[in-house]
Amino acid sequence: MSGATDVIDPGQRLNRCLAPQRWWLRGATLLALIGVVLLITQSWLLAALFHHWLLLWQGRESLGHPSAWLAGLAVCMVLRPLLHAGREGVSRQASRHARVALRSQLLTQLGRLGPVRRQFGSDGALATQVLEQVDALDGYISRYRVQSLLAVVVPCLIAAVVALHSPLAAGLMLMTAPLVPLFMILVGRAAAGASQQQFTALARMGGRFLDLVRGMATLQRMGATDQAEAKVAQASDAYRGRTMRVLRLAFLSSAVLEFFAALAIALVALYLGLGLLGLLPWAKADVPVPYQGALFILLLAPEFYAPLRQLGSDYHARAEALGAMQALSPLLEADTWQPQGLPLSPTAVSGESLAVECRELSVSGEGGRLRLAPLNLTLAAGERLLVQGESGAGKSSLLQALLGFTAYQGSLKAKGCELSQWPRDAWQRQLGYLSQQPPIQSGSIAENLRLAAPDKSDAELIEVLTQVGLWPILVRGNGLATQLGERGQGVSGGQLQRLGLAQLLLRDAALWLFDEPTAHLDPDAAWQLNTLIGQLSRGRSVMIVSHESAGLGWVDRRVELSLQEAMACCG
Repeated sequence: MSGATDVIDPGQRLNRCLAPQRWWLRGATLLALIGVVLLITQSWLLAALFHHWLLLWQGRESLGHPSAWLAGLAVCMVLRPLLHAGREGVSRQASRHARVALRSQLLTQLGRLGPVRRQFGSDGALATQVLEQVDALDGYISRYRVQSLLAVVVPCLIAAVVALHSPLAAGLMLMTAPLVPLFMILVGRAAAGASQQQFTALARMGGRFLDLVRGMATLQRMGATDQAEAKVAQASDAYRGRTMRVLRLAFLSSAVLEFFAALAIALVALYLGLGLLGLLPWAKADVPVPYQGALFILLLAPEFYAPLRQLGSDYHARAEALGAMQALSPLLEADTWQPQGLPLSPTAVSGESLAVECRELSVSGEGGRLRLAPLNLTLAAGERLLVQGESGAGKSSLLQALLGFTAYQGSLKAKGCELSQWPRDAWQRQLGYLSQQPPIQSGSIAENLRLAAPDKSDAELIEVLTQVGLWPILVRGNGLATQLGERGQGVSGGQLQRLGLAQLLLRDAALWLFDEPTAHLDPDAAWQLNTLIGQLSRGRSVMIVSHESAGLGWVDRRVELSLQEAMACCG
């Protein structure tokens, strides 16, 4: 199984994320455009009414029916807020659906990555990405996306209507309009960089806070809670300062846009006012735009720049979304299991042991760094193999490739079939895995065991607990109802690993994989656990990665991975 994922621009990934929501967004755009048509109609009706009253004040008669104009004006004033509310509701629906889909994609990707997810940050940092950074897309989807289209269509529509009364006024509007997006882009670039740095800082702070919460008992025993509190306060204060810098940029961009929009509106108003007074240098004693047309243009002038100003105000939402997507991209683009060809039937490879064959198997990391040098290795059915080597030689990468959580180069076969032809679920049902930290959750012993085998009875749970030597200890307490804290708090490290072994027995897997299962145990507990693994794994295929050899005399063969060979391959 091999392959490289093409690097996708954050903007392109945002577009892909929004593709399923295009009908929601089109609906929001349509409602907004209908509202603009009503706005133009409302402005014309207002100009007509004021012109009618001006003529009456001058003692002249007016053509038209004020009652019909008033009725039309009332309809416009009622419908426009309703259309605006409808547009916002539809946009929020699009945002919610898109964020739910992206969050589901991230959770699925984390499940596919398995232990490899640690390369992308701590659990706290990843939780921040899944929650906070996905929600950072809300402003972009619910406001900026539709507004970016309106910022083009609405000014063109208003300019076309204004040109019917005064081509020069329409030309002034179109000439000054580019100033708004120009300064929006200049200021927005700085905001995009600041937002990306802010998301990185937030993820790190979330990871640090989770680590401190998990280690609170240890901090209390060591009397180090004051130092931890000071570090949290320091990180929070630094985050506050960075947040204010981002907001400063956002307010600066809004102020610049408001200034140029006001200047452009004043220029149009000056032309129309001088024209009504007959003071234009090129049209002395002439009124190029009559009162009704001038008032109509003045009413529309702020609305001509309003979409551009609103787009500028929302531009920081785009910068925030791009920063969030940039931070999420490494996780979304990570290579995971990609079945190819015709999948095998799970029943075609069932059995009590499993043979594995590696030919020129290698694993590459970020930037093309070689994590596992090309390896040739065979694990016979029922054979128990010890893999050793220096840190960085690729032991954990070998296990991750076998688990199907990372892409690899070369050939990796199980029972004669390339791993890429196995359906993920079918292959992982053949495996049992125990790491330095078993996947024990907050809950009872029974609930944790049933994570591995939901349909097992209490009697079967007690049987496996007896096999791993835990039942005599648990029966003196609450038995299967014994409660554990997060990450197995409430039992010792050795008992925690034995509970992980019990989960392996319940899975009845064909191949057992161990990644430094005794790394955090004292020598006596490590020897006892390794001996127990040897007793329970008879007749199974086993690959155990360990720096230690105490209690592992039962292995059939030992393999040493060389760090020098990996470094030579990188060179």
